[in-house]
Amino acid sequence: MALPPTERRHFLLSGVGAALPLAACQPTDGMAHITCGFNGVDFKRGHLLQPPAKPASATHWPVPTVTRRTDVLIAGGGVAGLAAARALRLKGVEDFALLELEDEAGGNARGCVVGGLLCPLGAHYLPVPSDDAPEVQDVLEEFGLRQRVSGRWVYDERHLCHSPQERLYVNGSWQEGLLPLHGVGAATLAQYQKFSTLVAQLQQQAHWTIPVRNRPPALIRQALAAMTFDAYLTEQGLTDPHLRWYLDYCCRDDYGAGIATVSAWAGIHYFASRHGFSAPGRETGESEGLLTWPEGNAWLTRRLAAPLQDRLHTGRVVLRIANVKHGVEVDAFNTATHTVERWQASRAIVALPIFVAARVVQNPPDWLRAAAAQTAYAPWLVANIHISAALDDRPGAPPSWDNVLYGNSATAPSLGYVDASHQRLQTVPAATVLTYYRALGDLGLPGRRMLLATPWARWRDAILAELSVPHPDLAAKVTRIDITRYGHAMAIPVPRNNGKIGLQPLYSNGYQLSKQYKPTLIHEGLSFAHSDWAGYSIFEEAFTLGHWAA
Repeated sequence: MALPPTERRHFLLSGVGAALPLAACQPTDGMAHITCGFNGVDFKRGHLLQPPAKPASATHWPVPTVTRRTDVLIAGGGVAGLAAARALRLKGVEDFALLELEDEAGGNARGCVVGGLLCPLGAHYLPVPSDDAPEVQDVLEEFGLRQRVSGRWVYDERHLCHSPQERLYVNGSWQEGLLPLHGVGAATLAQYQKFSTLVAQLQQQAHWTIPVRNRPPALIRQALAAMTFDAYLTEQGLTDPHLRWYLDYCCRDDYGAGIATVSAWAGIHYFASRHGFSAPGRETGESEGLLTWPEGNAWLTRRLAAPLQDRLHTGRVVLRIANVKHGVEVDAFNTATHTVERWQASRAIVALPIFVAARVVQNPPDWLRAAAAQTAYAPWLVANIHISAALDDRPGAPPSWDNVLYGNSATAPSLGYVDASHQRLQTVPAATVLTYYRALGDLGLPGRRMLLATPWARWRDAILAELSVPHPDLAAKVTRIDITRYGHAMAIPVPRNNGKIGLQPLYSNGYQLSKQYKPTLIHEGLSFAHSDWAGYSIFEEAFTLGHWAA
């Protein structure tokens, strides 16, 4: 596939665009001490659902060898599926089964062990939820993360992100915080102030919530949802490159794509739904608490999965979901036995990405097909880098939980790294794992192809070249790099001409709305729950939609 000039340039500047599909692990001079691996996602399982290149070679699945029955069948064991399972148990429904593609539930919020140390495979933090997310607040209380003390809610400080939280490498040194301040002039500071005022005004005009489904969309938010964030910033005269870099970083961090791709609603929502935008000199003193763990949000998903016991069936590729006369029927390929199982249930909760749901639901409704066609996905790369000793540091702010490099797509294409040992409060720095993130949503399909075709050695070289700028001793101290590749990591909140936020309200035929503005998509015996329906992917959206679906 030939790339447009702009995509080709971005592809090459990424540092891995010239990669060839070589062996996954190949030693290079000076790098032989670094072991390697691709982990976390089994692409072969997911790709079993791809349509064949030629109709004549269509895959013929074997006839189901066993039929199982349950009251409720949940397809998909990400955060939404796990939330649905918990909600069923809270209602006293114990007769259910959950089918999950991978060997562990959790979706993008799973974890692993590298060099004996826990680290995340994806999502690695959860902002302390507001009262707009009571379902999330409840599960945090259940897990002992918050409790009432003298009439007010208090979070367990052991799980709140410890200081220092964030730092930025810019102009040859580290600064505290991620908003560029070193070397910026009065014009940049004025633009920071202007954007801060703009966000505050928008907060006054509409109530911005997480999850977004708790309130009907205001007209101002619908207008913002119809244009790119980049176009909106230009319209407002916000052209400063430092401000735009920071806003682009924030969008790539939360949505997997930058300001030229995501909607203006998404760009504003990042700030307005939380504590606004604090420009220098206008700090409110109010900071957003973050919950985090060495293994990231796997701390949460593993606790959601633990009570399921034998109701959780991993290594299952859902092939077909059908409404039948007396309920629903689901066929799934068991990757351990290489057989097809048939599940019969009264109803099913489809907690699958929209593009998968549209492929496996038999005779899908038009609104599901339309949603799949409209959803853009961001590919992601996550690399867990084990280092044998603490790194020598450049001057400035001390090592933090989140460490970001300032630069363009060639010099700093990633979102930086988080230190998996930060919460352990080690008195003496020692071996740790740096979890490195790179979002490829701006590249679309070419980015997905690059992600899968690039061999591990080229990813290693690109990652080490980038991080060796602030850490010249990094390559000598790395012992292993494990890389996780997500071809469809998250839905990107792109602009929509109709100004809708997310995809749910577009489809009135299957759309049900409660008095509390809790929408659930239903197609006969199927309920749909996934963060894709919110239009962007965060824990609060996935959990709440899964809870409502059950």
